Amino acid sequence: MSKHKYFVLDTNVLLHNADSLTSFADNTVVLPMTVIEELDKFKRHNDELGRNARHVIRQLDQLRALGTLKNGVALENGGSLKITVEKRDMPGALLDMSIADNRILAVANSLHEEGKEVIFVSKDINARLKADALGIAVMDFEKQKCNADELYTGWRQSSVPGDVIDKFYKEETLEAKGFNFYQNEFILLQDETNPKHSGLGRATSPDSLTHLDSKSESAWNISPRSKEQRMALELLLNPEISLVTIIGQAGTGKTLLALATGLECVIHKGSHERLLVSRPVIPMGKDIGYLPGTKDEKLTLWMQPIFDNLTYLMRHDRRSDDEKSVQQKVDQLIKNKQVELEALTYIRGRSIPRQFVVVDEAQNLTPHEVKTIISRAGENTKMVLTGDPQQIDNPYLDSSSNGLSYAVEKLKGHDIFGHITLSKSERSPLSAIAADFL
Repeated sequence: MSKHKYFVLDTNVLLHNADSLTSFADNTVVLPMTVIEELDKFKRHNDELGRNARHVIRQLDQLRALGTLKNGVALENGGSLKITVEKRDMPGALLDMSIADNRILAVANSLHEEGKEVIFVSKDINARLKADALGIAVMDFEKQKCNADELYTGWRQSSVPGDVIDKFYKEETLEAKGFNFYQNEFILLQDETNPKHSGLGRATSPDSLTHLDSKSESAWNISPRSKEQRMALELLLNPEISLVTIIGQAGTGKTLLALATGLECVIHKGSHERLLVSRPVIPMGKDIGYLPGTKDEKLTLWMQPIFDNLTYLMRHDRRSDDEKSVQQKVDQLIKNKQVELEALTYIRGRSIPRQFVVVDEAQNLTPHEVKTIISRAGENTKMVLTGDPQQIDNPYLDSSSNGLSYAVEKLKGHDIFGHITLSKSERSPLSAIAADFL
């Protein structure tokens, strides 16, 4: 029988996941008083951190009705929760107790010195390092986390006899028993004896492949420059796939392809009423109210990468005979509400029907934020999440715990979901060497 454990939670764990209180089985969850004080500061924020803080506070208030939080109250999972007032000093003056993190660590240290099996849980690496230096076991909050090194790429390569590839070209479909493909996964079939003899298909079931759609070879006069970009276009232009995730480093074309497809679907095909583009405007989820100026002025600053891509795409709109300048065309799209740029702060609570939604830099979102955004999708809405899990600004997220990676791993295999990882920079030779060697 395993020894009863005491999990001391840092504030950032509760702000990251409001349901973390009940994530430690039948053990004891300990909240230092400093954590309660920090939650009180965050509860006024009008963002995800503020909402999580208020949710945790309401949970604690409901638990208070079951007994005294000082002595501990029972949780439904068989564990218990208690709030502890930390001592304002530590033996040997190990830590500066004027620092909030150190006061939280003092609680863990006191329990540790009492002989209890203590685990300090924090999203803050420095706090975990301090705890480890005190001899306290530490861990990151592991719930809603995946293995970034083994993240689903959306495609795989398979060696087969050459006659199998010939049959695939002839019949346009291929039954492949025992392969256990994921739905909408791409398979590159390669001849066992001649690697140049190959075929590319998309899985329509665990045991069958079909040819890529010839109508999905370009969008807004943008053609793919790699096999991965071709796969991305196949997913983006497929009306039966409602959610697409695209991962890639800078310059791989993930945002450009998403916007090109959005314009194609809104302007040329008319399958969607509007292209809605959003991105986290400030690391750590701060509201754009922290910046000076009107809402549109603030968005112009944070959406500049989107404007750059739209400007590039409008130069490639060969179907338009309009003599307006590129900038005038972009402004006209926004004025006509065919393209809308919106801060993620204002998407929560909305219902979004018949729109093509692109969320850029999605790696800076928590799993809960990604869930909230996807759940806004109304009838005939397509959502595209793009980002690079290796470039994260949020200090409490990493390549394994961010919402984009989590969505890829959890949703793979669903028939209305598709994913592709872009590996090669196509922006320019200079961009490519920077991505590869710097």
